[in-house]
Amino acid sequence: MATSVFMEELDAFSYREAIASGAPVIVPVGSIEQHGPHLPLNTDVLLSKAMGERLAASLGGLVAAPIVYGYKSQQRSGGGNHLGGTTSLDGTTLISIARTLTLEFARHGARRIIFLNGHFENYQFIYEGVEQATAELGLRGQDLSAVLLSYWDFVDEETIEEIYRGSFPGWDVEHGGVLETSLMLHLYPHLVQLDRVMDLPAAQLPRYDVLPVRPELTPASGCLSSAKSASEAAGQLLLERTSKALAESIAAEVSRP
Repeated sequence: MATSVFMEELDAFSYREAIASGAPVIVPVGSIEQHGPHLPLNTDVLLSKAMGERLAASLGGLVAAPIVYGYKSQQRSGGGNHLGGTTSLDGTTLISIARTLTLEFARHGARRIIFLNGHFENYQFIYEGVEQATAELGLRGQDLSAVLLSYWDFVDEETIEEIYRGSFPGWDVEHGGVLETSLMLHLYPHLVQLDRVMDLPAAQLPRYDVLPVRPELTPASGCLSSAKSASEAAGQLLLERTSKALAESIAAEVSRP
């Protein structure tokens, strides 16, 4: 019987028993990316892993060791890859990692895999890698299904209104802002430096990308909106409601024959 939901904490025999019993494998996908002066570089890793832990507890699943590095931060969603500390993979590398992990877990006998994304820029590259792997497995006659999701897609409008009270700046500039900072205050308060929050206006970015990047378009904080109103209570609310909505949706999917 597995004593932890985290794959890397299990011995190989307990892991194989859990897989043989039908436990879905949840793969958190994050990034090493600047989140301003008040949050750690591994914020996306920590939050996707925390969401994965709660999903695993609901589904009777296992949380794989996370994909730590992510695709290049983009100026309109993460401040930009030009900012120091952000350490990124190119698209072909992330596609290869997603494809390889899908094939590996299939080789172990897993029949359900969930990629739980915590870094906006990752999604299409994970999708491509998993699509390649499932197509290959299908040709071999292996039965495996994969679910891909980003956890913020499960934050409902009511929760947004309760937290932001009419001041939600939009998901396109929610980087290093209230949502991530509140979740980190609830889950990992020792890693948050609220006194270092730079209370700047939300980024005003064009509706197109410019390459090479023009650094002056990114706010001095590296964040795209202010985290000044973040709170531990908001983080608890976000975690509870998002985890519940995520578990309800995914439970229906993984129970399909």
